[in-house]
Amino acid sequence: MKIAITGKGGVGKTTLAGTLARSFAEDGFSVLAIDADPDMNLASAIGIVDPPTPLAEHKRLIEERAGTGIGGVFKLNPKVDDLIERFGVTEHNVSMLTVGTIDKGGSGCMCPASSLLRALLRHVLLREQSIVILDMEAGIEHLGRGTARGVDLMIVVVEPGSRSIETAARIQRLGGEIGIEELAAVINKANERDLDTISAHLDRLGIPLIGAIPYDERLIQADMSGQAPFDVGGDAVAAIERMKDAIVSTIRAPQKT
Repeated sequence: MKIAITGKGGVGKTTLAGTLARSFAEDGFSVLAIDADPDMNLASAIGIVDPPTPLAEHKRLIEERAGTGIGGVFKLNPKVDDLIERFGVTEHNVSMLTVGTIDKGGSGCMCPASSLLRALLRHVLLREQSIVILDMEAGIEHLGRGTARGVDLMIVVVEPGSRSIETAARIQRLGGEIGIEELAAVINKANERDLDTISAHLDRLGIPLIGAIPYDERLIQADMSGQAPFDVGGDAVAAIERMKDAIVSTIRAPQKT
């Protein structure tokens, strides 16, 4: 089961990703969390004390696996099947790998580092047997059409505000272009009036709603104290845990390890 979580920056997608990872792991499933967001906050959302060094910072590894890019020459299919074991960490029964920020010279840039990232995502989404939770930025183009077919469900997190809805619409369009078949939304930080308004917008876009996360002061307290939301609990965490059934019913149910 492969879940990609995206949305406008600051909407709470990392909180959703980290809490889902912890919750599925507590249920006895093998879970792999990939932090592909430039902000790189997934480790703290899971509760990992010693986060892994971002893959993008392993310059020598990138050169060894993908080449230097000198003269525009590098490997398009570098070896990546050992990267999770070598550069990931495991805590709370969740394995995690951080991708890191890859410098781009332009929107269409392809370089050794991005080649390694694409190969890693392709391996994780098409061959990895664990539940995979991918925390990613709103720009999903780098998944590529071949890799996108490995995504069982893409969740776009939205909050009150037109920009969040606009981002959801753009993700829907981009997802369709690269072959994402299942797209659903989670509403975060909304009151009852906001829920009705956002739900109406999502209905017009044709994006099904999986659930809503209420505003919860305990999430702020967790962030201030350096705790994972799952360890603090509260209404928001309970709402996320209830979403698991909707997620699993949307896609194939995995086997417990």
